[in-house]
Amino acid sequence: MLGFRFCPRLRDFPDRRMACVDAPGQYPLLKPLMGNRVKVDVIRQHWDEIVRLVASMKAGAVLPLAMLRKLAAYERQNQLDLALREIGRVERTIFMLDWLESPALRRRCQAGLNKSEQRHFLTQAICTFKQGRIADRSHEAQQFRASGLNLIIAAIVYWNSTYIADAVAPLRTIGEDVSDELLAHTSPVGWGHIAFSGDFLWDRAAAMPAKRRPLNLARTSGAT
Repeated sequence: MLGFRFCPRLRDFPDRRMACVDAPGQYPLLKPLMGNRVKVDVIRQHWDEIVRLVASMKAGAVLPLAMLRKLAAYERQNQLDLALREIGRVERTIFMLDWLESPALRRRCQAGLNKSEQRHFLTQAICTFKQGRIADRSHEAQQFRASGLNLIIAAIVYWNSTYIADAVAPLRTIGEDVSDELLAHTSPVGWGHIAFSGDFLWDRAAAMPAKRRPLNLARTSGAT
């Protein structure tokens, strides 16, 4: 409804069950895969509220986080929350069917997961103090450290992204087959060439000429 595709990686796929509108007994061959029926009456009853909620989020009138907090604030189970959960079961069932039928979808989800995990590994490599955990208790201190961490990651990603193009150009010049399809699987969050420990001499770095550094084509690895 928001225009996003529900496309996670379901690690516990064999333990999940698909939702159905009719009684599970209508699908005897799929009985081991079927779960409880979708409460269609609840969705219909609160459909207008769901549409207003979606329109509010699209218009920016309410943040998703604020909406979740409001729904969770009720002491008893909220019927709108129940209707949203039932719609989620339908969306998840559709995705499960697509997952079973499409090897390309499974490969795409796995590739996205690999990139996310590589980014987490980079975060841990940068934030080595206390094993990569932020131990500050105040919200302001946590936000300050998280913002600084994101800034460093963004700088590394920017550096790698720009120099990937410089590295590809010589390869194509000598006739190497470096297609755009192959580059789509190249992640810019590698850090094997970056030294995270040592003294950072900012005054010396500022005195260096403001130009791109030449590629070190003679070496396969090293720290910058």
